[in-house]
Amino acid sequence: MKNHFTGAAVLALIAGAVAADTADKRIALSNNYAGNSWRQAMLSTFQETADQAVADGIVAAADAYTTSENQPTEQAAQIQNMILQGYDAIVLNAASPTALNGAVKEACDAGLVVVSFDGIVTEPCAWRIAVDFAAMGKEEIDYLATRLPDGGNLLEIRGLAGVFVDDEISKGIHAGVAEHDKFDIVGSVHGDWAQDVAQKAVAGILPSLPEVVGVATQGGDGYGVAQAFAAAGRDTPLIVLGNRQDELKWWAEQRDANGYETLSLSIAPGVASLAFWVSQQILDGKEVPKDLTVPFLKITQADLDATLASTPEGSVANTVYTLEDAQAVIEAAE
Repeated sequence: MKNHFTGAAVLALIAGAVAADTADKRIALSNNYAGNSWRQAMLSTFQETADQAVADGIVAAADAYTTSENQPTEQAAQIQNMILQGYDAIVLNAASPTALNGAVKEACDAGLVVVSFDGIVTEPCAWRIAVDFAAMGKEEIDYLATRLPDGGNLLEIRGLAGVFVDDEISKGIHAGVAEHDKFDIVGSVHGDWAQDVAQKAVAGILPSLPEVVGVATQGGDGYGVAQAFAAAGRDTPLIVLGNRQDELKWWAEQRDANGYETLSLSIAPGVASLAFWVSQQILDGKEVPKDLTVPFLKITQADLDATLASTPEGSVANTVYTLEDAQAVIEAAE
């Protein structure tokens, strides 16, 4: 006796078969730090994507874990615990590109898929989803050079000390200054990608600095920088911003008051959703290149109002990636 199915039934069976390939799989996010608005938006985006995937029967579970301190030893222990808990994949924002390689290798040897993003790892068994952070840093200086053709003194705001992202952005900033030699970096402080930390650090160094015409930042720090200059009674320099809502709001206010113009750029926290879908595709048996690259999210003067309107208060301008987006990124890298 032949079975007869409607077109809709056939599609339902196909969809069920696809979902069944990862329907029993469990994915964990290992995150090394949550102390700023970007990290909070990243965690929120991951959880929203993961919760929907669980509700849709695509995976069995997807849980997020954050270490209490930005320490590789603590995160390595967290990864080892995920292995013991029986997860099938780990999506990893790493405290160090190298210090976690041992724990990552343990996970791979235990059969887990490890997809690192933002803070990537160099262990060959892991996948990496990266923005060209050095190019982002250099683009800041290229932009400042177009706006300040006579050059001048720059202040550099760095991120978390010892983290791959901080090192790469700073490398790009210094490469840009070497190319545009009318600029001099006269001061450098760590703002930890947080407005309050950046404001305090800049306030501490400003009295020792000559006139500053531009500030190269890393994200999460631009508004704090502006507040420190204002509190010191100094002219506001040209500050490259990092897509945080408070920065964008300040930018719009300054634009309306005095025509202030700048550029804002950062990695979108939604890269966590991309990492989730990439891990799901690998678990589903797809061939995925070990290294994937995504563009950073750039906001110009023309984009400001629309981006600010769509960015929740206290959050960060974002791009959320779908399964289809992940498949397109994978295909582009093949």
